[in-house]
Amino acid sequence: MLQDRLYYQDAYIKTFTSRVVKESQDSDGNWYVVLENTAFYPTGGGQPHDTGTINGFEVLNVEEVDGEIRHTVAEKVNSTDDIEGLIDWSRRFDHMQQHTGQHVLTAAFVDLFGFQTESFHLGKELCTIDLAVENLTDQQLEAAEKLANEIILKNLPIETKWVTEDEIGQYSLRKELAVSDEIRLVIIPDFDYNGCGGTHPSTTGQVSGIKILSTEKQKRKVRVHFVCGGRILQQLHRKNAILTEASRQLSSPEDGINSAVEKLLTTNYSLEKSLKETSDVLLKYEAKELLAKKEDGMVKHVFIGRTLQEMQSLARIIVALDDYATALLVLESEDRLQYVAAKGAAVNTSMKSVSDTARSVINGKGGGKDNFVQGGGERTISGEELLKQMAESITV
Repeated sequence: MLQDRLYYQDAYIKTFTSRVVKESQDSDGNWYVVLENTAFYPTGGGQPHDTGTINGFEVLNVEEVDGEIRHTVAEKVNSTDDIEGLIDWSRRFDHMQQHTGQHVLTAAFVDLFGFQTESFHLGKELCTIDLAVENLTDQQLEAAEKLANEIILKNLPIETKWVTEDEIGQYSLRKELAVSDEIRLVIIPDFDYNGCGGTHPSTTGQVSGIKILSTEKQKRKVRVHFVCGGRILQQLHRKNAILTEASRQLSSPEDGINSAVEKLLTTNYSLEKSLKETSDVLLKYEAKELLAKKEDGMVKHVFIGRTLQEMQSLARIIVALDDYATALLVLESEDRLQYVAAKGAAVNTSMKSVSDTARSVINGKGGGKDNFVQGGGERTISGEELLKQMAESITV
């Protein structure tokens, strides 16, 4: 029976003895053992598995498969005597804090606003719940966090109880049960009644605290990111280190970082604007130089080490300066060719024919309108040869 498992009998168990009843390899060749009884919690219900050791061998994974709990181990245990299991307590207690914190936070959203939790994920650094609501206000988040921490500070008892399906009606459950036999309830009296198979501390005070970090919209629901217990300090240490380094780099006190960043962004915007204006002037000068070399109404050039955006800008400037000009530009790199073709207002030829030719010879993609096309593909020929064929597609 489920309730006979050691992690349900005592969530605080750290060491235990048992016997190996099966040792085998999974489909990937990993060794696993099945024990007579175990304190290792298998992945389930949003809670990750325990880790630790069995007879000194590292336990890498614990999962329930076909009714048996498989402990994936680093090496073959090969034992017929009693084995000793050692639970990684810091991981177990962290999971107990996070999972119980989720119960409390979820119940707070239900109690205050009637928002139901659709799913829960206990990650390595953060936890999330998905609420069945399209929008959450800052005020609602603050209220739920405040109530959750009040429940934690009251240090209320957390009870676990095995009940039958006939006994369920005696309890005001937060959500419908997913099982109909061996039902386990986790109860915070007068606050939360929930069917759950996870491990939990004996009182809410051991969760220590809950901090909501952020939210994100997920179609018709909102995902809430949060941490509990020891993870709050981890987040505080990490963010304090980031803040301290930012303060050092900006040569600003921590309470002046916002102003320093705003000043930096303003300066950066001015520099980018000035740089673009300078770049535009240089491109216009370059376009005039290229126009001076125009042959048969066409400006042709192969570039190396430029950007496609620069080439696009050059083509547009060229045809804006000369209504009778056609700009055929190719960008050549080690394994790729890109092209741009543009025509002035007085040119009748469509640039789509140029694009068709270019695409066909470089196995490429591209398109555009009659007056401007672009594309790219494989370097099946040289840039000069591509340019030649593009020009011939106009004169034919």
